[in-house]
Amino acid sequence: MNNFIQLKNVNKSFDTLKRLKVLKKISYKFKKGKIYSLMGPSGSGKSTLLNLLSLIDRPSAGVIIIDNKQIDFSDSDKNDILRAKKIGIIYQQDNLLPDFTALENVYLASLASGDKKKLSISKAKNLLKRVGLLNRSDHYPSQLSGGEKQRVSIARALINDPEIILADEPTGSLDFETAKEIFNILKKQINSKRLIIFATHNRFFASKSDCLLEIVNGNIRTINGRV
Repeated sequence: MNNFIQLKNVNKSFDTLKRLKVLKKISYKFKKGKIYSLMGPSGSGKSTLLNLLSLIDRPSAGVIIIDNKQIDFSDSDKNDILRAKKIGIIYQQDNLLPDFTALENVYLASLASGDKKKLSISKAKNLLKRVGLLNRSDHYPSQLSGGEKQRVSIARALINDPEIILADEPTGSLDFETAKEIFNILKKQINSKRLIIFATHNRFFASKSDCLLEIVNGNIRTINGRV
């Protein structure tokens, strides 16, 4: 099976009052067609790892390979294009644009990748229908519930049909029943051409993944795996 993402001896440190090593020589392979959960206490490096995988941040050392191509973190323009076309990101706090409707928040991500407006709107409407929010298309984020905003976030992350979905605590700010709905929508997005990695504090959701990973002392260990 295709190892679509490969990490080789990835380190990430931050210079504060003293040098803080968050990730230490992580080596791991992520395969398409699978959903991975990432657990660990606050500050363990879950978000840091997702930021590296999303190419928003760069490692202090080591190599990240996506689709058999080593990432050159000095080429930010190329990485921006790669992120737009291959990576969908879902945040704990939805990060929706407050002055734009649900529909606009979704289709703007398609415009940014180079699609025409008519096609972008059509794709956005189809995705909002898929997550059960077509009737809320013209509502602004302030008019939506927490669960509805996360559904919009999922639709936005899917608009460019990404091969990678990264979700950072996507259910963390929701009540349990709403969180289950959002998680079920997220899990339905997995297919043979896509992989999903989500960070969570919730072992109930983590246990429903194909592979439960935990960050311990700056490294990854597999708790259970069906990969």
